Amino acid sequence: MKGFLLVFLGGGLGSGLRYLISNVMSQYSKVLPYGTFTVNIIGCLLMGIILGYAQKENALNSSQTLLLVTGFCGGFTTFSAFANENLELIKNGEIFNFSIYTIGSFLIGVLAVFIGLYLTKNI
Repeated sequence: MKGFLLVFLGGGLGSGLRYLISNVMSQYSKVLPYGTFTVNIIGCLLMGIILGYAQKENALNSSQTLLLVTGFCGGFTTFSAFANENLELIKNGEIFNFSIYTIGSFLIGVLAVFIGLYLTKNI
């Protein structure tokens, strides 16, 4: 239950910050989704810094990692988790799985949004 609450708290904070940054950044373009792009890149960088610091300094316990990485970064952007999982596949030499996961996530994700939009407009 403690883990759930840490992820819940961190996720709420991350989601709220994502909303604020996306709103500010979306003012710069009506064509490109700068808000989402900015949040995704910041989230990936932040996750890398947190995990790198935690590994280098052995500084974070499992509760802090749940709050900051799974909760905050996960709530801020799930793309950061996706990027980290892909990096793990590459580090483990699982290039085929990396390729399938990356291409499949992108193509099937876009297709799923399209299908969802199609279904709601035509049913």
